Amino acid sequence: MVFRIFQSLIMICLCFAVVSAQNSPADQQRPLTGFDRQSSDRQRALEKQFDSFLKRDELRDWMKRLSARPHHLGSPYGKENAEFIASLFRSWGFATEIERFDVLFPTPKTRVVEMTSPQKFTAKLAEPVLQDDATSGQKDEQLPVYNAYSINGDVTAQLVYVNYGIPQDYEELERRGIDVKGRIVIARYGGSWRGIKPKVAAEHGAIGCLIYSDPRNDGYYQGDIYPKGAWRNEDGAQRGSVADMPLYPGDPLTPGVGATPNAQRLQISEAPTLTKIPVLPISYSDALPLLRAMAGPVAPDAWRGALPITYHIGPGPATVHLKAEFDFKIVPAYDVIARLTGNERPDEWVIRGNHHDAWVNGAEDPVSGQVAMLEEARAVSQLAKNGWRPKRTIIYCAWDGEEPGLLGSTEWAEAHGDDLIKNAVAYINSDGNERGFLNAGGSHTLERFINEVARDVVDPEKEIPVSDRQRARRILNGSPEEMREARERADLRIAALGSGSDYTPFLQHLGISTLNLGYGGEGEADGVYHSIYDSFDHYTRFVDPTFDYGVALAKTAGRAVLRFADADYLPLTFSNFAETVGRYVGEVMKLASDERETILEKNRRISDKTFEAAADPTKPFVAPKPEAPAPFLNFAPLQNALTRLQESTQRYDTAMRDPASAVRLQSRDVQRSLDSALNKVEHAMTSESGLPRRSWFKHEIYAPGFYTGYGVKTLPAIREALEQHDWPEATDQIEVVARTLDNTAAQIDQATAILKGQ
Repeated sequence: MVFRIFQSLIMICLCFAVVSAQNSPADQQRPLTGFDRQSSDRQRALEKQFDSFLKRDELRDWMKRLSARPHHLGSPYGKENAEFIASLFRSWGFATEIERFDVLFPTPKTRVVEMTSPQKFTAKLAEPVLQDDATSGQKDEQLPVYNAYSINGDVTAQLVYVNYGIPQDYEELERRGIDVKGRIVIARYGGSWRGIKPKVAAEHGAIGCLIYSDPRNDGYYQGDIYPKGAWRNEDGAQRGSVADMPLYPGDPLTPGVGATPNAQRLQISEAPTLTKIPVLPISYSDALPLLRAMAGPVAPDAWRGALPITYHIGPGPATVHLKAEFDFKIVPAYDVIARLTGNERPDEWVIRGNHHDAWVNGAEDPVSGQVAMLEEARAVSQLAKNGWRPKRTIIYCAWDGEEPGLLGSTEWAEAHGDDLIKNAVAYINSDGNERGFLNAGGSHTLERFINEVARDVVDPEKEIPVSDRQRARRILNGSPEEMREARERADLRIAALGSGSDYTPFLQHLGISTLNLGYGGEGEADGVYHSIYDSFDHYTRFVDPTFDYGVALAKTAGRAVLRFADADYLPLTFSNFAETVGRYVGEVMKLASDERETILEKNRRISDKTFEAAADPTKPFVAPKPEAPAPFLNFAPLQNALTRLQESTQRYDTAMRDPASAVRLQSRDVQRSLDSALNKVEHAMTSESGLPRRSWFKHEIYAPGFYTGYGVKTLPAIREALEQHDWPEATDQIEVVARTLDNTAAQIDQATAILKGQ
């Protein structure tokens, strides 16, 4: 307790120091990016008015309504929720429609997990009703515990424990001489996105996959279990998609095109994003007997969870029968699209989205984000009723089908791709929301912009700007590099985006500048993630009981929307982006060196083992084949392109500071021309051919990793070629990314020429 009080005092002192240093009166009066001084003053006054319209009670009421029943993709209540959301937007004066797409969504017919030896055990595969959770008993409407887009399968085999089931774990198994070929693997949730686990297992020859929730990650090891506390109880299980989304998200049968009635569809057997082996999720009460019955080597320390057993790797003697059959059917996805047309530049679109579907009741994921967006939109409509009109068109989107694989957003983006590339100037996303700190990720051309927004939003608990609270957190708890930068760097770094929410098609397929926003770090929602207990009762006890952070999200995303909608010119900047890309270039060059050393060390170990075997001819030994040494890679094209990008950025910044540019920017024609040039910068970061083996992903700076799923890979084509020791591909992709940076620099130069009147 004394330590906690001391830590709180440190936080308060740090916050005070940061406020003094970063939020001086001069700083507060500085013009906003994209605005001159007068329009900045008008904008800040508008935002104060916007804040005054926000009401937390409405968030609570809407959450209770939207999470009252299960509302997964294709469910009756999912459609009711879409219609309810649309009715709200219409009542607020938005031109609103529900756009339908027909998508593949499998639901389970048969689920069996049973141990056949050395003893008998049948998994429950069910979450019990809790008296303290009012909606947990809606069994007729709940989706059972399963993984969407698993193939059908009926297999029996020995069990092998593979930790998180990521590539590094299989390297550890190989070092121990353990093979999963012809066996069923059991992996714990965590370490990567769940869809990677069956993907990697199948690549190593496994015939089935079980994924369980270990209490070390989100159960009793973390705190009291639900309903006494917030954390996952012994029967809680995590549903979720296992589609191979690093290939492409959205409807598995219509890659690259909207799933409209006339769309040409693949046969289910042809869909590459379905798993290659059957997979089911289980609770830790169902996993415990299976893991207890295993033998073989004791698992490494880092592999051990919190169950009351000694963790063994196997194989066996636990033998498991896994059977899964699914009803692969086409169901409707209902996207709610609401427009407030701009009065000056209606053909420039600011798009704001949050999904409305859930695996079950989904109070935290996604309703907490959805109700914040609704309240934000209602306050925007109040501004409009008072006579304000945005310069640019604002489009609010409530997506369906996010949970199975970003279906609603992806199909809409694919169906309207040409218009979006031409007209969309930003996409701003949210998902779930909790108490705590502002988390922001996205295009680094928007890093300065979102830092400005965060300086103008006050944390509801600490009563300081949310940027300062995040800065103090990094100073107190960050890595040494984060601590240093939090003290010295004007803007906090934002995260690069991989995947996992509806921003993916906008950023990584279409090349639209994107932000993903949400609060978290103090609410406790991990323990009910994708279970029947993600409910109104749980949320209002453990996550954000007062809905203060729902209002904070509405203020944050609302400011982002309003500033993009009303800026004199698009509020993109490039110095932070160029610096960040420079870091990425340095990282891939270091990675090349590290991988070269890895090969040398591996070959040294092989040589040592061969020598030891030769010294003892009584032991049979087959020498592993050494890997060919890594060739020299020429990074000069990438370094030269980076230099050009940095120079173009400096010229743009210089032109923007020129008083003559400020005069020219008073012209609406110049503003429109600059908008057109700026809006093409992010698109210049894409390549038409896309990434190797997954052409749907076209952004050359950010992508989800092929073996991380949600986790981002920056400069992904180069980075992943290096990781796979594919040196010819790495050489090719260095050239591709260099051309991409050249194209980006050239587009920034076009914006600079407009500022200079050239």
